[in-house]
Amino acid sequence: MMSFYYLVHLQYLGFRYHGWQKQTNLKSVHQTIEDSLVKFLGHNNFKLIGASRTDSMVSVNHGLFEIMSKSELKESDFVQEFNRFLPADIKILKLEKTTSQFNMIQDPKLKEYIYLFSFGEKMHPFAAPFMTHINEELDMALMKEAAKCFEGIHHFKNYCFRPRETQSFDREILVSEILENTIFSANFFPENSFLFRIKAKSFMRYQVRMMMGALFQVGMNKLSIDELMNSLRSNNFRSVMIAPASGLILNKLTID
Repeated sequence: MMSFYYLVHLQYLGFRYHGWQKQTNLKSVHQTIEDSLVKFLGHNNFKLIGASRTDSMVSVNHGLFEIMSKSELKESDFVQEFNRFLPADIKILKLEKTTSQFNMIQDPKLKEYIYLFSFGEKMHPFAAPFMTHINEELDMALMKEAAKCFEGIHHFKNYCFRPRETQSFDREILVSEILENTIFSANFFPENSFLFRIKAKSFMRYQVRMMMGALFQVGMNKLSIDELMNSLRSNNFRSVMIAPASGLILNKLTID
């Protein structure tokens, strides 16, 4: 039987989900989309492959997954019609046809993450799904300087959760910066909020959250910039803080 291949662009709020990947007895984005697609199509003769596995509570502003289906999808009305079957916190943006030569797993990708945060006076509870709040004062000038230290090719073993000795820890960071948050807004957001923006071809598990944690430690004067630089050279470095998941957003994922 002939198969049809489609690339789907989507976005979702991760606060209610245990990440993208299907897990027994836990609510995942993959399972939710798959169940909705069964209802929409009236059959289960398809397979979904995600381009990136987000962790629990991590959101996606622009992500990708592939549908391999035994039946042809109507590209003209798929987005509008399928969105009716999805919960309010998942939205399909675009459907485009591809071929069997396209490899969702192996084809090179470029990922841009942002991490939203605030500090000082406690933020409104409604902001909790979107950003992390730090109760202590943060030295933003120092954090901005430290963020630039990550750019370039470095050894990131100290920024990998449960590293395996067989994996490669040398990664190139194309962009690493801290900016005022002008991307996302709401009337219940703090008056001043910030974001950590980082771009690379690949990341290891918890890498961005651990990098953000190190920057928080710098901002709280618990880690010097020299110590941060040393963490990118030495395997024998004390563990860094893992920042909470709810501030992390996969902002844009593109196929090279």
